[in-house]
Amino acid sequence: MERRSVLAMGAAGAVAVVAGGLGAAAPAFAQTGGRGAKPVSGDPQSLRALGAQINLPIGSALTPQDITQWPQISGGQFSVVTGANAMKWETVEPARGQYNWTDADQLMAFAHANHQLVRGHTLLWHNQIPAWLTSGVADGSITTNQLWGLLEQHIFTEVGRYRGRIWQWDVANEFFTDGNPSSLNPDDWWIKALGPTVVPKAFQWAHQADPGALLFYNDYNITGEDGTNAKHNAVYDWVRQLQDSGVPIHGVGTQAHLDTQYGFDPQRFQQDLEHFGSLGLKVAVTEADVRTFVDSPQTQVPTDSLAQFAQPFEYAAMLEAAISVPAVISFTVWGFTDADSWVPGVFTGEGAACIYDVNQQPKQAYYSMQKALELAHGAPRRAAPPRA
Repeated sequence: MERRSVLAMGAAGAVAVVAGGLGAAAPAFAQTGGRGAKPVSGDPQSLRALGAQINLPIGSALTPQDITQWPQISGGQFSVVTGANAMKWETVEPARGQYNWTDADQLMAFAHANHQLVRGHTLLWHNQIPAWLTSGVADGSITTNQLWGLLEQHIFTEVGRYRGRIWQWDVANEFFTDGNPSSLNPDDWWIKALGPTVVPKAFQWAHQADPGALLFYNDYNITGEDGTNAKHNAVYDWVRQLQDSGVPIHGVGTQAHLDTQYGFDPQRFQQDLEHFGSLGLKVAVTEADVRTFVDSPQTQVPTDSLAQFAQPFEYAAMLEAAISVPAVISFTVWGFTDADSWVPGVFTGEGAACIYDVNQQPKQAYYSMQKALELAHGAPRRAAPPRA
């Protein structure tokens, strides 16, 4: 999912497929061992500090604005960070062969300074691909063989640049269709261009580029958010086939974008997290937010009085489910402040999706997450995260 202040960005699903026998090896983060990073802020009630008590890193996607304007929140509240757009292909290689690592390096430097783990997002997605790549494929100036080579080069270049410094990589993003039944999307840009083997190949290359990184498939509506398990079951079966074929996939990321108008089933959400975990995979909540109808994109005051109850409830319910499932290794909100949320630019009339308001003041959703973590001392034991 893209995060830009009031800029639209589709998030349609689409997906890839089964695939050949590729060698896998157990991932081991380069700096494993020890306790999770201690909060830079020193606030024992921060989300970061409370999550550390149960070995559950709490994270946020960050924009350059989050880093430069609100570093106290970005660094003090979160122990794992994701580049909102910093590591997407169109950002790092805007012109063919010309790289721009400014935003990605800024994120890595900030994370290092604040003892934060990093999620890399994302290597293979149908959106935010460089225009030179899509136009070249469309006009035939980039052949199929050349496209394979460009993808391989992209993955080895980016993953290799941060080898040993990225905890989790979202290798492939949003490859499955919505609806019932769900399946790999035959109309996905990558599937149409290279066929379904593109996804397992991307996992293979990412693993070769950094054997210590955890490699994830990431998607939305795969933990029952749409009221069914159709997409969940399709992804579950496909991931199991990848495992059986020896593809080095280590985890599944559920985006967990919610909308108060549709309701939410916390029990189904938890059961689906457990179901993915039953495959022996790591599980991560990667892009959590809860949108609702608002007065305007500028102020983002909910227009439905029930939203003031629904939003904090749904945030807490997602986090409580994650806490209850030991396979869940991190919980990330997709941006912490409504001031630069992606929601108003994509969903007309909606917003207020984050845990801080447009003035960077914590909302009730923040306090509901804080309370869920405070009450989590009896949670199932989970392995300690790597030391940042």
